[in-house]
Amino acid sequence: MRRLKKTLFTLNIGNYAPEITALTYPLMKYYAERIGADFHIITDRRFPNWPVTYEKLQIYELGRQMDNDWNIYIDGDALIHPECLDWTILLNKDTILNNARDFANVRWRYNNYFLRDGRNWGIGNWFTVASDWCLDLWRPLDGSFEDAVCNIFPTMNERSKCVNKEHLIDDYALSCNVARFGIKAKTVKDLQKDLEFEGGFFYHLYNVTEQEKLHGGTIRDSGKELQTPGIIKVIEEHWKVPEFVKNYGK
Repeated sequence: MRRLKKTLFTLNIGNYAPEITALTYPLMKYYAERIGADFHIITDRRFPNWPVTYEKLQIYELGRQMDNDWNIYIDGDALIHPECLDWTILLNKDTILNNARDFANVRWRYNNYFLRDGRNWGIGNWFTVASDWCLDLWRPLDGSFEDAVCNIFPTMNERSKCVNKEHLIDDYALSCNVARFGIKAKTVKDLQKDLEFEGGFFYHLYNVTEQEKLHGGTIRDSGKELQTPGIIKVIEEHWKVPEFVKNYGK
């Protein structure tokens, strides 16, 4: 029986936040090793006229070139727990997985694909899993950047902090593709409910500065001010990650 080919991707154009990736990459490498996946950092530009986050859509071609059965993407500023489940053996190949979903009607102006699809599925593309059957998830948009960005509307909380329209271009593209191609989708919470299994396997601070990601602080979310730990505290105190994992692959 042929061994399944899996690749864990992340994106790093221009040496993004080395203080953060020095902490997140070892955990990604350990996880990739544990589930039998290759680890690949996307470092080159293929869409120079689009925002950097759009470079995640290189997976549409890379997945084919690498002959992957499964493609996993995680942002470089996200933590993945060393004991995280291997989602590829728990997920049907006709279904993609996201950490969570947004209600698409809040963020995007709908095109005919969204209207026809009717699920209102919004992708938060910092953690995504898709098989070779579902590579259309990362298919680049047919239209221009100007056409796409006109349909993106960050929330008021996002606008008040770090997120603009351009930053959400990859989320918009993947949301469009879910609707356009009728791709089945689940969230991590959905899958864990099906499995009757609970676990917190990720930590990702969104819409905050790099220093807040590292050290935490008072972060406003959904109108509330929350005391939030940073990456360092989660690794050291909450997850108690051992030294050999913190230094994995260095």
